[in-house]
Amino acid sequence: MSRNTTTRRRRLSLGAAASAASLATVIALAGVAPSSTAAAPDRSGSHRKVDVEVLVITMFQPETAPWLREESLPLTVDVPGAYSPVRCNRQGLCVLTTGMGKSNAAATMSAVLDSPRLDFDDAYFLSAGIAGTPPDNGTLGFAAWARWVVDYDLGHHLLPEEAPDIPHAYQEFGGETTVFRLNDDLVDLAYDLTQDLELTDSAVSQEVRSHYPGQEGVEPYVAVCDTLTGDNYWSGAGQSARADYITALRTDDQGDYCTTQMEDNATATALERRGYLDRYLNLRTASNFDQPYPGQTVSEHLASNSGAFRPSLENAYLVGSVVVDHLLETTP
Repeated sequence: MSRNTTTRRRRLSLGAAASAASLATVIALAGVAPSSTAAAPDRSGSHRKVDVEVLVITMFQPETAPWLREESLPLTVDVPGAYSPVRCNRQGLCVLTTGMGKSNAAATMSAVLDSPRLDFDDAYFLSAGIAGTPPDNGTLGFAAWARWVVDYDLGHHLLPEEAPDIPHAYQEFGGETTVFRLNDDLVDLAYDLTQDLELTDSAVSQEVRSHYPGQEGVEPYVAVCDTLTGDNYWSGAGQSARADYITALRTDDQGDYCTTQMEDNATATALERRGYLDRYLNLRTASNFDQPYPGQTVSEHLASNSGAFRPSLENAYLVGSVVVDHLLETTP
């Protein structure tokens, strides 16, 4: 299963920077749809099991597109109950799109992991997608390997003016799916392999950063810090502070909040219940800041173009593919 890693480090050709005004507009323009309306035929040629070495997990089509374009994945495995087919090659690389949000991720991951068509006994798992980031602990286009995957939603979310005595108007509530600690050795390996990569940036992102304190002149980089999962696509400094507080609360002050996304606790839950969590890596690249800059309103922030949508997609593949190359030659 030897592969040429040099070709994976080249710059991708993803076209001009996205001009959509918001992530919702970008998603609409991208034509994201469940596989029930656009499922590809099963071209695997037989019904024998596919031995999966690495399963790359993306959440919507723009995240999947670089992997389908840059990799040869001729095998298509349809899985009942999954959002999309699984695309694979004979070397053991497979790519799955789960659909956005925790419900889609949980349903799709469960269906795929239990499929009789796929063998995960020796597999690694990599979430590779985009996220928001706080401007004091990340930057547009940067890539973060998470040690902790933390749930934002579960708990009592209150209005600050109605609960002024409760820190960040949040009281913890939840169970075993609220926090996962990933394999430190695997996270360290992923970081060591990718820490010196030159990541893609855009002129628009450089201009947007200049409005945030401490961000002017910052370039995208690779880091180790933690991710927060919430179906609520929030924005604002207060919400960001609450996210940081929840991360600290759930991890006993060990977590370091730096990305926010909508799926990864569901993915981690499905993997943990099947005994695969210690082979799971979580990579998120920042497509937007999680709050407006000083003088910008929240509504203006939500409608703005950060210039980082396409660079973050490119960087998720650029960083993730280097680790995938290594893992394809490694037996768990």
